Parts: sequence; C-alpha cells; structure tokens
Amino acid sequence: MGIRINPDLISSMLAGLALDRQQEDQAITELSSGRKVNQPSDNPAAVAGLIVNNSQVSAVNSYLSNISSLQATMQVADSTLNSVVTALSQAISLGVEGANGTMNQNDRNAIAEEVNGIQQQILGYANEAFQGNYLFAGTAVNVKPFVADSSSPSGVSYVGNTGVNNVEIGDGQAVPANLPGSQLFTASGSDVFQALADLSSALQSGSNIPAAETEVQNAFDQVNVQRAFYGNTLSRLNTATSFLNEENLQLSQEENNLVGADMASAASQLTQAETALEATLAAGGKISQYSLLDFLR
Repeated sequence: MGIRINPDLISSMLAGLALDRQQEDQAITELSSGRKVNQPSDNPAAVAGLIVNNSQVSAVNSYLSNISSLQATMQVADSTLNSVVTALSQAISLGVEGANGTMNQNDRNAIAEEVNGIQQQILGYANEAFQGNYLFAGTAVNVKPFVADSSSPSGVSYVGNTGVNNVEIGDGQAVPANLPGSQLFTASGSDVFQALADLSSALQSGSNIPAAETEVQNAFDQVNVQRAFYGNTLSRLNTATSFLNEENLQLSQEENNLVGADMASAASQLTQAETALEATLAAGGKISQYSLLDFLR
C-alpha cells in the first residue's frame, strides 16, 4: 500500500487554523449576544421571521403606550367627576336645609351664597386639564370648554364641541377616550349650572326651593350615570393590557425560538473549537521538525 504525502502541509494547517478560529469566534459571538443568528447570512429565513416578529412587537408596544396614556387621562377625569358629584351632593343638602320652614331669609341668602360658591367650584372642575389638554372639551382639547357668561340664564356657556376622540388599543380595536362636557354638565333637563343657578335664585326668593332642589338632583343623577363611562372604559383597558402583555411574552418566546442561542450548546462548541485549535497549533509545531525522509522511513 502506497503512502500519500501532502505536498502542502502548511497550507492545510493554515486552513484548519482558520476553520477552528471561525468556529471559536462563532461560539463566542453566540455566548456574548445570546443569539445564534447575528447577521442575515447566518439564517436568512430566521431573519425574515424576526422582521415580522419585531413589527408585531412594535405594534403591541404602541398599543400599550396608548393604553397607559389613556388610563392616566381617564383616572384624572373620573376623579374630577367624583369631586363634582360630591359638590352636587352638598348642594342638594343645602337645598333641603334652605327649604326648612324655620329658616329666615337671611339664612337662606347665606345658603344661596354657598350654592353660588359650589357652582364656581364645579366650573373649575369642568375646566380641568391634564397634560395640557382640557378633559371635557370634546375634541377641542386646547379650548377652555366652560366660560362665565352673563348673557346665559345659568351664567355659564359651553364653548367646546361634541366630538369624541378614539384611541387604538389593539388590532382593529379602538375605544372612545372622552365624553364632551355638554353631555356631562349641560344636558337638556339636567344642566348642572342651570340647576345650581335656579337653586340659588329660589333660596333668595324663598319660593320653589323643592323644585330647584329636584333640578340639582337630576343634574347629580346625570353626572353619576355618565361617570360610569370612565369606570367601564378603565376596566376594558385593564383587560386589554393583560392581553397585550401576554402577547408580548409569546412574541418574546417566538423571537428566542427564531434566533436565541442554546447557551449550553454554544459553550460546548467553544470548548471543542478551542481544543481543536490547540491541537492544530501543536500539530503545526511538530510538522516543522520533520523532513521528507522521516515520512519515508
């Protein structure tokens, strides 16, 4: 049997060293990045899947950002309306007190002043703003929605609009983000400012106080009913947040399946590559010690 002698041992050794170095570098890159795909040429199909995955993650995070911002706005609006309800409840109590036959006119006039103060307090609530936007102006968020107006029977006019903003919270899903102030504070038959103005007038005149008190009660009921919108929407946003967070977890797992490195396997590959590199270097050192005659013996 003949002996085959490689005429270019140095070139073969250098090629082996290059391959060992490449495998070592690849294992080190996987371990340091935690990814088995670090450039498109590593796995074009996985990279294509990763692009789709990243697009979905971006959309989910955008929806979560929308929800977070809307939740903060809704919470402020709901808290503000709670303060309105409390103030109207106080006005109803004042109406009951003023209707008491034992009250003299001076006492009723003093109560009327308290009612006027409540109207001004609620006017401030109706013009509440959050992050520079008025909460109850419809879609005219840069316009102060309620203004003092001596030409109006109630002393207050609404200058916002009746528009409603919608916010996307999921693929093909949007929720209304607000109620216009006209629906909350100046609805026909339950106008908050008109009811308080009528109660103040009734107290000052000493007549029709029970009827005016009923007006305030109607306004109270209207605000309470409309306020449920904010609570219901917040509940829906919480549900959407849970769903989107779960979707993000699934997308993260999918990304890991596409390009995530098997750390144990990468560590093993690194050890093997280092061992092979050391062996090649050792073999290269020995080759230089032999001549052609050594191989022919």
